[in-house]
Amino acid sequence: MKYNLLALVLAFVAISCSSDGEKDYREENDAEIAAYLIENNLNATRSESGLYYVIEDEGAGKNISMISDVTLTYKGYTTNGEVFDTTGDDLASFNLQNVIRGFAEGLSYLNEGGKATLLIPAHLGYGSKDHGNILAGSVLIFEVEVYSPEMIAEKNDADIQAYIEKEGLDATKTESGLYYTVDEPGTGAQPTDESIVKIVYKGTFLNGTKFGESGSVGVDIELSDVIDGWKEGIPLFKEGGKGKLIIPAHLGYGSYNYSGMPGGSVLVFEIELLKVN
Repeated sequence: MKYNLLALVLAFVAISCSSDGEKDYREENDAEIAAYLIENNLNATRSESGLYYVIEDEGAGKNISMISDVTLTYKGYTTNGEVFDTTGDDLASFNLQNVIRGFAEGLSYLNEGGKATLLIPAHLGYGSKDHGNILAGSVLIFEVEVYSPEMIAEKNDADIQAYIEKEGLDATKTESGLYYTVDEPGTGAQPTDESIVKIVYKGTFLNGTKFGESGSVGVDIELSDVIDGWKEGIPLFKEGGKGKLIIPAHLGYGSYNYSGMPGGSVLVFEIELLKVN
């Protein structure tokens, strides 16, 4: 899902090439980028720092700064086409203070919903030392698309529908975008969105990775204090009811990382309502 990102999101800072003993690759990087642009018929803008960027779509959402939280997809590769990192079709979410300088600067020319190609010389990337599978002095190219909340909701819905089809589920969608299945509706009391309830649950992402569970004895939860997907979904059952809630990010933990929960995540909960207090 969002856990295989190698080069970008592990709180690295750009490496300066001005330190003693480190080679300055700026001149040869500039020539390498110029040749790549000609070969690929790209019309790029060069910033004062030496970053090159091609904006395909500026985006119409919230403006991005170099300290913004962002949710996006990207593919990173070198000028010979070798891919060193990619999100694939998944979303990644992080703060731009925790990434290489060239990436943060490049995204600052976009708004949410924007799409661009960034060509990052080594002094704005990983400098004059090898970094994992990235060689010293490498020019890094990133194709990036920054997702707005509306785009995340649209992607979540498509991913949920694909999940439902794959799992063969008979799911219902509410007006808010919540999906749910009912294995047993229950026969006891029915809670409201402000009830205190005892619930057994297991939470996973769409890929099946588990992020939490209650255990068989269940937990007491005040529905006024939980995510909107639970607040809406739990009252769909009566005591003794069992089913599944499939919760898009806007009804869960939102577009950005929250307490270890990756931004933009769809959450799947298997639930059993034991008691309405």
